[in-house]
Amino acid sequence: MNRQISYAIVGLFMLAGIAALSVLAFKVSGFSNFQGHGYYTLTAEFDNIGGLKVRAPVRIAGVTIGRVRGIVLDKISFRAKVLLAIDSVDNNLPTDTAASILTEGILGSNFIGLTPGFEETFLSDGDAITTTHPAIILENLIGQLLFHLKDKK
Repeated sequence: MNRQISYAIVGLFMLAGIAALSVLAFKVSGFSNFQGHGYYTLTAEFDNIGGLKVRAPVRIAGVTIGRVRGIVLDKISFRAKVLLAIDSVDNNLPTDTAASILTEGILGSNFIGLTPGFEETFLSDGDAITTTHPAIILENLIGQLLFHLKDKK
């Protein structure tokens, strides 16, 4: 009987450990939202998004306030149209906010960095961020450097 109780306790600890790891994996991945806040959608068009992916973070001053919800190609302007899901708690972004595609470190993943402006009116659901800065592609910079060094010789 003692042995069965020991097996049951070990089994319960294993189940609790698996449940804790599952919750941690969902929390770290950003796959689900455990805060319970709603979101509103903004759009931004970029000339080049580099390696930006859906679910990439949207940040202001390093603080994540949302995620990239979708990426589509505008068939008229041939620019990448990025849909941003912003936490409804952060609903005071000025209308002259600028969006940039930045990289976490030299070879890290891309994310959207927002720089709030100084307007007194705020962006609302469905609005567009008009001032955007494309991703800086490392290969293009190296190519320009090599081309420039070749011209100096």
